[in-house]
Amino acid sequence: MKGKGILGRKIGMTEKFTTDGKVIPVTVVEVEPNVISQIKTENTDGYNAIQLAIVDKKEKNATKAELGHAKKAGSAPKRFLKEIRVESTEGYTLGSTITADIFEVGERVDVTGTSKGKGYQGVITRHGQSRGPETHGSRYHRRPGSMGTMRPMRVMKGKKLAGHMGSETVTIQNLEIIEVCVEDNYILVSGNIPGPKQSLVLIRSAVKGGKVNPKEIIINETKVAPEVEEVKEETPVTTETVESATEAVTESATDANVENVEKVEETTEA
Repeated sequence: MKGKGILGRKIGMTEKFTTDGKVIPVTVVEVEPNVISQIKTENTDGYNAIQLAIVDKKEKNATKAELGHAKKAGSAPKRFLKEIRVESTEGYTLGSTITADIFEVGERVDVTGTSKGKGYQGVITRHGQSRGPETHGSRYHRRPGSMGTMRPMRVMKGKKLAGHMGSETVTIQNLEIIEVCVEDNYILVSGNIPGPKQSLVLIRSAVKGGKVNPKEIIINETKVAPEVEEVKEETPVTTETVESATEAVTESATDANVENVEKVEETTEA
């Protein structure tokens, strides 16, 4: 199915090992069930698309328009909505959910997110320009350089200058699906994806790629059974057991004394 997609949250990065000894860096994306809040068709809107919605929103914080929009789908109002184009709307139902099993292991995807914000940065950090000489007398170190020719007496559009860096919509293409878990609602994607932790990302089927041979991942499922100490039955302490124990101790002590006396007598005779 081309044009499919799902919304999720970037959790962080980890690694997986293949059976041939290679390590694959992966990004963990939490994908809770997405609600289809709207379906657009060529007859009504001029193109085919579906709208995905995740993360419940309190009704007191939602507008009347949001409440009415969610009511049509039979769900609670959502915080995040995203529309994706599809070839055909057949198979999609208003109010139904899309889970992680929409993708398969080994499938190529494009991941879109908002990159980390870097704040206000200069031209060296923002555009990778070189710095000026550090010798004595030089007044040009980290400046942006020439603003252009004499005419037309203004800075031309497109000049690389200092400014706000990051916080842009970025798409990484042709990433591979390493693992899909419907029970725990997560997808492992090869490589890194844009955005900080807990940021919203969109996973779509790749525009340029297809499906590759899935890698054999080592799965550790061995469980160590907890050690259970054997509980011995304790015999109840009575007067009879105490008397028998004291008699055994006294007999052993007297036997030891007799042996010591016999050894001393033998040494003296000798």
